[in-house]
Amino acid sequence: MSDGLTDLPFGPYFATPCGILAPLLARLEGRDDYMVIAREDNAVGEAAGAALCGAKPVVLMQNSGFGNSVNALASLVAPYRIPMLLIVSMRGTHADPTPENAGMGKLTEPILQGLGIGYQTLEADHVNDQLLEALRVLDEKHEPYALLVRPDFFGWSA
Repeated sequence: MSDGLTDLPFGPYFATPCGILAPLLARLEGRDDYMVIAREDNAVGEAAGAALCGAKPVVLMQNSGFGNSVNALASLVAPYRIPMLLIVSMRGTHADPTPENAGMGKLTEPILQGLGIGYQTLEADHVNDQLLEALRVLDEKHEPYALLVRPDFFGWSA
């Protein structure tokens, strides 16, 4: 996935630490346009600024942190149609039985739907097509878009 992501004109990348996304984050480390951000809402704010400067930013976060970013998405990104790609790992869904993540596992997709943010769940056989669709939405519709990552996508297990 990282090759497809970095081969397309996405960036800069704003990430919060995440075990599920760790293999992807490790591939992005060392890039000049990769930044680790302490909070997800701050990452969304940084990405909004980058988007307003003409970039196609990517925010990488866990869905528990997605909960922290809902107000920034609801009050800034969605209503003003600020294009950015959200890559959200899906704790609390299949392959993650931890009860503390079950709530956000159930709520992430309904929240995205409520905000009017399109999304897909990444499928290993279709990653490049899904990245191209995300790029198309950012470029043509000038809207945010999310790719959801199942816990086992990169081999993570509880």
